[in-house]
Amino acid sequence: MNKFTDFVKESYIEMTEKVSWPKWEQLTQSTMIVLGATVFITAIVGVMDFIANGSLNFIYSLFK
Repeated sequence: MNKFTDFVKESYIEMTEKVSWPKWEQLTQSTMIVLGATVFITAIVGVMDFIANGSLNFIYSLFK
């Protein structure tokens, strides 16, 4: 049990004193970049899906 309490104490010290946390502005900027990239990639995948669906429907309609 002593090793576990040492681990918890050392982890707390490391998280509060040694880790450099981002400022609020950096955090919001990074979040906006991730959200923008997610929306962009989702739009690209949606367009690709729309094109593939239309193409396959056209091909299938040739064999009806």
